[in-house]
Amino acid sequence: MKALAIDVGGTKMAAAVFLQDGTILERYVQPLGSRSGEAVGAMVAEAVLHMQKHQFNAVGIAVPGISRRQTGTVWAPNIPGWENYPLLQEVSAVAGQAPVRIEGDRSCYIMGETWQGRAQGCKNAIYLAVGTGIGAGIMADGRLLHGAADISGAIGWMALQRPFREEYISCGCFESMASGEGIAKVAKALANRDTGYTGPLTKDGLQAKEVFDAYHKKDRIAISVINQCIELWGMAAANLVSLFNPEKIIFGGGVFGPAAQFLPAITTEAARWAQPVSMGQVRFEASALHSDAGLYGAAYLAFHA
Repeated sequence: MKALAIDVGGTKMAAAVFLQDGTILERYVQPLGSRSGEAVGAMVAEAVLHMQKHQFNAVGIAVPGISRRQTGTVWAPNIPGWENYPLLQEVSAVAGQAPVRIEGDRSCYIMGETWQGRAQGCKNAIYLAVGTGIGAGIMADGRLLHGAADISGAIGWMALQRPFREEYISCGCFESMASGEGIAKVAKALANRDTGYTGPLTKDGLQAKEVFDAYHKKDRIAISVINQCIELWGMAAANLVSLFNPEKIIFGGGVFGPAAQFLPAITTEAARWAQPVSMGQVRFEASALHSDAGLYGAAYLAFHA
């Protein structure tokens, strides 16, 4: 049996044909460029047509947002025109007899790690994805959690600080401070307010990677921002531990990455807040699949279509 996996991100699309043991027969990556709406849908359909030479049996697709299973439509905030896009209908039209399944990327991340990554053998595991935004794929008692409207795992909105601020409306408290975009935003704001600061963090277009680079050069603003993130990542992980009693929490996304080095400190912080018995049973690990977690998860989804 063969499966076609497609991982649509905010900036690129990856596609690969898998065997059931996880072997990849062919893969390719294509940037989205300036595409939006129907143009991105057409690119996904073209990937299906391109890979039909492999005679795959099913198609799995990861999307950067919400997959509405009842309607087959998707919402992806970073792809203009994908507010209620009929992706299932479009892909099914070119997939022949192969069934098509679509999930949000965070769900695919945990499925990928459960199949071929750090969460193998786990029935209770969480993938904490920290990139441009923050989300969690949650596996509980061997089942993927979706929620009433397929929005489970939107932990960027986890409330970790009070009082409420207007800036939390668009992306949530946790995400506003500890995502990739949040790290850069907080660092730039602190640097601009500090009249004695002469470091590199006041530049326009600041990226999280530059904050990590400054941290390693002992920049005091960067140290303050990253230390705050360690606390927030630890607090969020503690809440997940207390709520779900997982065997593992897998940290991934573009920020982990450079933040994987802080897992011991995150674990220490989480232990201050979490239910102690659950905390004693859980392990925090960095993703084994890195940027391919969504692709592997989409393949797993297809094999179980």
